Amino acid sequence: MTEILDETDRQILKTLQRNAKLTTKELADVVHLSPTPVFERQKRLEKKGYIKKYIAVLDAEKLGLGLQVFCKVKLKQINHEIADSFVRQIQRIPEVTECYNTSGAYDYLLKVRARDMKQYQEFVLNKLGEIESLASIESTFVMSEVKQGYGINI
Repeated sequence: MTEILDETDRQILKTLQRNAKLTTKELADVVHLSPTPVFERQKRLEKKGYIKKYIAVLDAEKLGLGLQVFCKVKLKQINHEIADSFVRQIQRIPEVTECYNTSGAYDYLLKVRARDMKQYQEFVLNKLGEIESLASIESTFVMSEVKQGYGINI
């Protein structure tokens, strides 16, 4: 069962979602506490898994990975062994930045980054195409990113 967080814990989480680079003192100023209790609360939130990790969000366009594709994957058949094998293979493919097991017409939704259409074609043929359990894929190409959020509304 998930514990109920008090308003200060929630404020710490909201603030860190906006800027994880804040020092403990800066975070303490925002939530109106002294640094020691804020440090202890933050460590507790990390230990209990509310904070999974701290990351830098990179600009894919500037890094030459401007093509973003959502790839819907259908497997020939599905059971635990096939699903586990598929997931292990996907986890080793760096172009796949996110993977979700879904319900409906497709089994998985992949978020893929590539330099351009040629690299994406090579990815489909040489990486996805090597997965034996794959039945079909449907690619949806992102024309523009309208909203991108990393936070959770708490």
